[in-house]
Amino acid sequence: MKVRFLYPIYSLVVLLMLDSCARRGRPTGGEKDLLAPILISAEPDHKSINFNTKKIRINFDEYIKLKDINKQLVISPPMDNQPIITPVGSASKFINIKILDTLKENTTYTFNFGNSVEDNNEGNPLEQFKYVFSTGSYIDYLSVSGTITDAFNKNPDEDVSILLYQVTENYTDSIIYNERPSYVANSLDSIGFELTNLKNGKYLMVALNDANNNYKFDPKIDKIGFLPDFITLPTDTTFNINIFKEELPFKLIRPSEVKKGHLYFGYEGDPKGITIEPLLKQSDSFKSTLVFEKEFDSVSYWYTPIKADSIQFKVSHKSYVDTVTVKLRSKEIDSLLVTNESRGILNLRDTFAISTNIPIHSIDKSKIKIMDKDSVNVTFTTSLDASKMKLKLNFEKKYNNRYKLNLLPSAVEDLFGNINDTLNFNASTKHPDDYGIINFSLTNIENFPVIIQLVDDSYKLIEEVYATENQILKFKYLDPKNYTFRVIYDTNKNGKWDSGNFLKRIKPEKVKYFDKIIEIRANWEEHEDFNLN
Repeated sequence: MKVRFLYPIYSLVVLLMLDSCARRGRPTGGEKDLLAPILISAEPDHKSINFNTKKIRINFDEYIKLKDINKQLVISPPMDNQPIITPVGSASKFINIKILDTLKENTTYTFNFGNSVEDNNEGNPLEQFKYVFSTGSYIDYLSVSGTITDAFNKNPDEDVSILLYQVTENYTDSIIYNERPSYVANSLDSIGFELTNLKNGKYLMVALNDANNNYKFDPKIDKIGFLPDFITLPTDTTFNINIFKEELPFKLIRPSEVKKGHLYFGYEGDPKGITIEPLLKQSDSFKSTLVFEKEFDSVSYWYTPIKADSIQFKVSHKSYVDTVTVKLRSKEIDSLLVTNESRGILNLRDTFAISTNIPIHSIDKSKIKIMDKDSVNVTFTTSLDASKMKLKLNFEKKYNNRYKLNLLPSAVEDLFGNINDTLNFNASTKHPDDYGIINFSLTNIENFPVIIQLVDDSYKLIEEVYATENQILKFKYLDPKNYTFRVIYDTNKNGKWDSGNFLKRIKPEKVKYFDKIIEIRANWEEHEDFNLN
């Protein structure tokens, strides 16, 4: 009887002990782990010399995981064949590296893992973790550092590669297009960079926004920055590299048909001055026009349809001349679409305009009427922009007014002979007190002319002024939001910002950003001075 009584108590004790043991390995409280993993050993040792193996094992004091290793890991000097890093995707207390390349003699190699090594539980990174070894009898210890800026944009791109090419008797400028650099580092998410474990000597320093991650400059897709002179190591100088997108020499890309009467001529470089001439016998009724499609790097060639299977064109641009043939397959012509550019609210600084999807051939002003809120006819003039796809209706706008635009049939005729139906568009103006004003001046201008651009806080262009002398500028009727300014030194006086060129050692035109975001509210006036020093 006594044994029977003790058996349930014994069973309860065992269950409690098992529960206690189970919970011992799964803590639910305590302080959060804030410590990064610690390197405890490596085989071969970190900073080994006379390195001659193909396998490396790096051991840590706790379980780690590798995050974004393909993006974060930078090997300098770069290898033709990327080593195999394991394990990836699972937690472990080690990293294995299998080297696939033949290593260079008497060279210090750096495996910079960036912030990719994290502890498995809390994700604490082992910041800028490096493993270094030398195939020679000593470790190179020289370094060079600096910053990256963007020649036109306020903030530089992330993940910019900084490349060092050793200047030897065989050096040529073409090295950046064809060969891998002697050393490489990466800016990742910072504007700063540092190259370490370098040999003494003379070097070319280049920065690349390397789209293909191959450490070779491709002008079609990469931004580049360079120092005008070679650097000599050792040095205490901190360098700044300004990156930019080179303007490519003009080149025609194979044209294609969009719709009947509409072709695309793709291009590289600056298309200004291009002529496209059809090599066919043209009737008196044949009409054509060019429209530049900046966002697509192409020129739209619009023409009145002809009965042919193909058209041959002569394309000229300065000294460039080419002849191309376009096959014509489409049977459909676009219908004419007319839309209101103002979209309901007409800013007092803007022009009432309508846009079309096909270039406008003719306008019958007698079939266009504008009335204000009191149904009084408004006197206006018309003008077409360069594309012939935007019709501007110029008139004296009054605040707190409503305007109704009426287009009778055939007020607008496009290149194909299409005409509009009856259309009505509305737009309203607000009171000046609904807007803000910025009075803006510049001091310490190096030289004129300058292009002064008002941009919003996403750097979208709002208004531009070309200044040949110092003056106070008034920017009126600004919608309530945040603004800032960009100033371009127009060195060659062509009215636009010009990029640089590596081979010609031409630097991009200088751009300065106002270091303040200006908040504009309704019925608000700001006075700002930009010191360009």
